[in-house]
Amino acid sequence: MNIKISEVANLPSRFGDFTVQAFQQGQKEHLVITAKKLAEVPIVRVHSECLTGDAIGSLKCDCRDQLEYGLKMANETGGMVIYLRQEGRDIGLLNKINAYALQDKGLNTVEANHQLGFAADERTYEVVTFILNYYNIKKIKLLTNNPDKINSISGIEIVERLPIIMEANKHNAGYLDVKRDEMGHLL
Repeated sequence: MNIKISEVANLPSRFGDFTVQAFQQGQKEHLVITAKKLAEVPIVRVHSECLTGDAIGSLKCDCRDQLEYGLKMANETGGMVIYLRQEGRDIGLLNKINAYALQDKGLNTVEANHQLGFAADERTYEVVTFILNYYNIKKIKLLTNNPDKINSISGIEIVERLPIIMEANKHNAGYLDVKRDEMGHLL
């Protein structure tokens, strides 16, 4: 795996004081946000980019709530957030907005992706194992509901899966049902 790695920089935030480091994988630049002192077995949140949720506060998903919870947990427990640049389950922003338009016409998130010619979820997580190995982390507590993330991390012992359950709202209740019922998320 050809990965370029940045220097480490301090990042004070409203969630705590962190360090950050970027990992460039081809055209994608991932970010690792780490508590100043990592726990022996850190809580790790693997979070895929969601511009509409993370930055704009979209209520169509639970992404921002999950990211903020992950950052709070990382700060409180000596953990990390691995922020992967895989917008729209890795179909890109343009296609994600096209999928939103199809959802506005009645399709669910999986049906919309299929209509656009994509799998329900195009994301991969090999870089996560690379990053954890880079930090010499051998055991983690993984903060996720996604079985694909659990199954794709190799060579790292997941000593515990911690659920990350956010309260549904009227705009994302159906989306969360689809994640559970059609995508196998552990909700």
